[in-house]
Order: sequence, then C-alpha cells, then structure tokens
Amino acid sequence: MAHEEVVKRYSGLARAAVAGEIIADCGSDAFERGRFGAAGYSDTAGLPEGALRASLGCGNPVAVAELRAGETALDLGSGGGIDVLLSARRVGPYGKVYGLDASADMVALARHNAAEVGAANVEFLCGAIEAIPLADYTVDVVISNCVINLSSDKAAVLAETFRVLRPGGRLGISDVVTDSLTGEATDEATQAQRRASTEQRVGCVAGSLTIVEYRALLAAAGFVATSITLTADHGDGVHSAIVQAVKPAISPGLEIRPMREADAEQVLAIYQTGLESGQASFETTAPSWEGFTAGRLARLRYVAVDTDTGQVVGWVAASPVSARPVYAGVVEHSLYVHPDCQAHGIGRALLSAFIAGSEDAGIWTIQAGIFPENTASLSLHQALGFRLVGTRERVGRHHGTWRDVIMMERRSAVAGL
Repeated sequence: MAHEEVVKRYSGLARAAVAGEIIADCGSDAFERGRFGAAGYSDTAGLPEGALRASLGCGNPVAVAELRAGETALDLGSGGGIDVLLSARRVGPYGKVYGLDASADMVALARHNAAEVGAANVEFLCGAIEAIPLADYTVDVVISNCVINLSSDKAAVLAETFRVLRPGGRLGISDVVTDSLTGEATDEATQAQRRASTEQRVGCVAGSLTIVEYRALLAAAGFVATSITLTADHGDGVHSAIVQAVKPAISPGLEIRPMREADAEQVLAIYQTGLESGQASFETTAPSWEGFTAGRLARLRYVAVDTDTGQVVGWVAASPVSARPVYAGVVEHSLYVHPDCQAHGIGRALLSAFIAGSEDAGIWTIQAGIFPENTASLSLHQALGFRLVGTRERVGRHHGTWRDVIMMERRSAVAGL
C-alpha cells in the first residue's frame, strides 16, 4: 500500500473516532483476543475516550521504554495520542513528548485529546516517519506502536530514528515481525501467500520485516544492544513483538555511528598518526582504503565524530581471525583515537559500542594484541572485560627492535552460548 493510501486510510479512521465509533485496522478477532488497541494497556485511567477509541497499536511500548522524569520522547505514528499522553505522565512537567503522524486528521484528534486532559508537555507534528521533522539529537527515547511495519521504506525510518536520538538514547517499540516460513503448506509460495493474508488481517499493510531483517536494519542504522521479544503469535509466522535498541553513548558534542566510505581520508589519517606513535602496531604505513576494507568486516566498523564539524576523532573496526567456520565468531579489533582527542573517554565509548555491536552480530570472542608499553590500551581493555591470555615474546621486529605482544581476549557472556 502506497504512503498516500496509508494516510487516507488512517485519516478515515480518525474521523470515525471523532464520530464516536470504535475503530480497528485489523481483524475483529484480534481485538477480541486483546492483542490490539486499548486492550493492550493497563493504565488508561483518566485518558480521553477519543484516545482510547483511536488506539490501533499491537502492544504497549510505554511499558518497556523505561521513560524517566525530565526526558524528551518521540512517538512515531502517534495516532489519537494514547502513547504520547501515557508517556507525558512518565516524563513529568520538566520532560516533553512529541507525537508524529502523517495524517492531519489524526494530529487534530490527538491535539483535541491532549487539550481535554490539559497535557501541557506534549506537541503533535504532522509529517512522515521516513523524514522526521526534528533536528539531530533532539530526543532521549523513541517509541512507536505497530506503525513501522506500515512504511515501505523501513531503513529510512530507522536511520531517521537514529539521527534524532541523542547519544545513549533508546528505541523501544511494538511492531509486527515474521520468523522463518512455517506451516502445513509444503511449497514456499503457498506459505508466503498465507503469511501475507495474516499480515493483512492484523493490519500490516506494507509487509513486516523478518527478525533477521529487522536486526540487520537496526545495525546498519547504527543501533547496538538490540533485542526482539515476541509477544503474540498471529499464525503463519506473524508475531507482535517488542523491539529495543540503543544509540551508542559518548560524551556531549560527539556521536558514534557506522563508518562510511566518505570517512576514508580521515580514518586513514588517524590510522597513520597512530602508527607513527610507535605503540599501535608493527605496521608503519596505513593501507589504502581498498586494503583497509578488504581486511575488515563490513559490519563492525564505527567512528566517533564531532557533531558540530563532522570531523572523525576515532574509529574501531574488526578483522576475522580465520576463514575456518569454527572461528566464525572470533574477531580481532583495531582501535585508534586522534592524538589531540585522547584521554577524553572516546576510546572507551568506541570500544563499548563495538562490544555491544559484536554481540548483536553473534561474535563470541574479541582478540587484541597490544604492546606492553601501551599501558593506556591495556588498562582500557581490562576495564571492559578483556583478560590477559599471555605474552608472545620477541614476536617481531619494529624499527629494528624485537618487541613483545600481550594477547588479550574478551569472551561474551551472551553470544555463542
């Protein structure tokens, strides 16, 4: 279903709610089982009847978003405003909650509902979730209730969500997801047809992501510490789910995001500066960008950037230790910070993000080889859970001198179990 058709459909539902009708965007049996709409909430006392009638979600993201007093939140696809009003209670008078919806009728309904209960710390915006009309680093938490599945460009939605979140910000949403094709049908086409029918029945008009696809898009956007928890089974591999993720935390004025090809010159310059320090590697010259990318995994690459200038101030990336399948979850990482920006917590933030991202990717062991003289790096790795494996004595010559390398590794407590 095209964007315009989705807006038209939900505008009609908004007008029906204003007229006092009980509305639904999925099959009546779903509502009867209490899986959709206001039936999914336990704390609706005091909310306007219009907000309850216009509740079209597939869960209760407010219950898992861990909103705190004074925070700023954004609800994607806010509809009649039920999640915004519930969130406004949690963030309190010194916090704020934005509601974003593509339907002007829904925005008008939500504004009316907010005025009815005197909610002064809310603001409703009309716009697309693929192009959020807020500045970068505006909100602490993004919630959404069964809306992202309606978008035909889910990658754009998650990229925009990452953009407007502050470092350390959280994503906590309810959505519809699918798992691997299952069922009694023996051919894949029949199973896919049944799944599409089920998605339509529960109101997923643009088609849902598989769990694997969802995780991949979250990682591509830059999120780490992702989890997808199934909450209801609608049949044929279609589920309601809670999706949670985090934007990597770092000091104010900085951001950690995935490394891009446009970062190549700055990444390699920092790399070269690190090599010239004499304490980073046996290498003496940074590789070409082609050589850099060829030797490192495509996914686990992050940069720390200055949010005002866009300057890269540090980076971290992973290399596979072997092509043998048994070592699929073992990597070696490289971490470099610009010399003018060291001792400011950037390395720690980058390594923390890298660890979280690697566990999302199923990496169970991260290895590091560090010169004994690089005491700052040794201390950082020990602080983040790396253990000393041993010392490779006089393993190589560096500028004419034989040098030892201390081997460290971090074994994940969650990946590879």
